Amino acid sequence: MFQEFLDFLMTFGIWGLMIHSFLDAVIFPIPAFFLQVPLSLIDPSQALWLATAGYVACLLGTPVGYFLGRVLGKGILQKILKPKWVDAATRMFEKNGEAAVLIGAFTPIPFKVFTILSGFLKFPLWKLILYAAIGRAVKFYVVGGLIFAYGQAAEGMVKGVSLYIFLIGVPLLLIGLFVKRKFMAKKQNASSTSLNKVHADDKSS
Repeated sequence: MFQEFLDFLMTFGIWGLMIHSFLDAVIFPIPAFFLQVPLSLIDPSQALWLATAGYVACLLGTPVGYFLGRVLGKGILQKILKPKWVDAATRMFEKNGEAAVLIGAFTPIPFKVFTILSGFLKFPLWKLILYAAIGRAVKFYVVGGLIFAYGQAAEGMVKGVSLYIFLIGVPLLLIGLFVKRKFMAKKQNASSTSLNKVHADDKSS
């Protein structure tokens, strides 16, 4: 059934990809990657344009998935997606919501799991959109860039692109988040020290 729907969307070209990308962030269980690649291979010179269209549509769908989670809750995910995906994403959110959204943009877990869970768990919408913008840009444009640069020869490359992005991108993101936490903790400690010093001076005077 899903393959028939993908074939139907493919007949609409770039508009079909935009519809797919929008639904990818909301409810459709098949990632937009599976339509982006064949459409890009038809005319590699349009690959970056297709990547842009898919990326924009995905961002437009992100707040829709978010509010779907706010209204319908986590139960909607368990009805349309594999329980292991939902459980894995939930564990990521429980440990670190920011990392969950960033990593979710690279993993094989459908992205709508993270948009809907973000709404259900009341994760800040602006953060969801910001991190989605970063992560999804990488995924769309790496695929589009490879096909634009290498044409039909890139078909074999993009099949493993999600794995490569995950292996390279996720460690870099985790390192970045670790550095950010250290910096924020140091800044908070410095503020506390300054505040305590002010109080001590007030008491002594």
